[in-house]
Amino acid sequence: MKKTIWVLVSLLTLLSYHSVVSGQETTRKNYAYFSLEPEIVTNYLGSSARKLGFVRVSIELMLEDAEFLEAAEHHSPLLRAATIEAFGSQPAEKVKSLTGREDIRRNCLEKLRELMLRETGSEMIKDVIFTKYLYFQS
Repeated sequence: MKKTIWVLVSLLTLLSYHSVVSGQETTRKNYAYFSLEPEIVTNYLGSSARKLGFVRVSIELMLEDAEFLEAAEHHSPLLRAATIEAFGSQPAEKVKSLTGREDIRRNCLEKLRELMLRETGSEMIKDVIFTKYLYFQS
């Protein structure tokens, strides 16, 4: 008898867990990706006045929902300009280091969210992803 009750309780627990999990699947976000095309090539602050540094970056924006794709495309010149401005104010040490690169990425994410909130009323950008990141200094 105890074994039968334990099996029934286990079965009921499993069924309730399945309904909770399947309920979460219906509320899952429909993320979309938007590429800032063409890739960004801009300068950054070199280590000295005589040295000029350049960075070449491909950027993908992870949007909260696919419905934001049209707004992202419409505002892409503004998004590109903000990203170029963010890179242009970075020192060479930050551009060249892995931790600096992550700081730049977070800074871009914050700025782009602020811009989209101001322009559309929604932050809409979940994340910023650098898919290509090359830097060089002359």
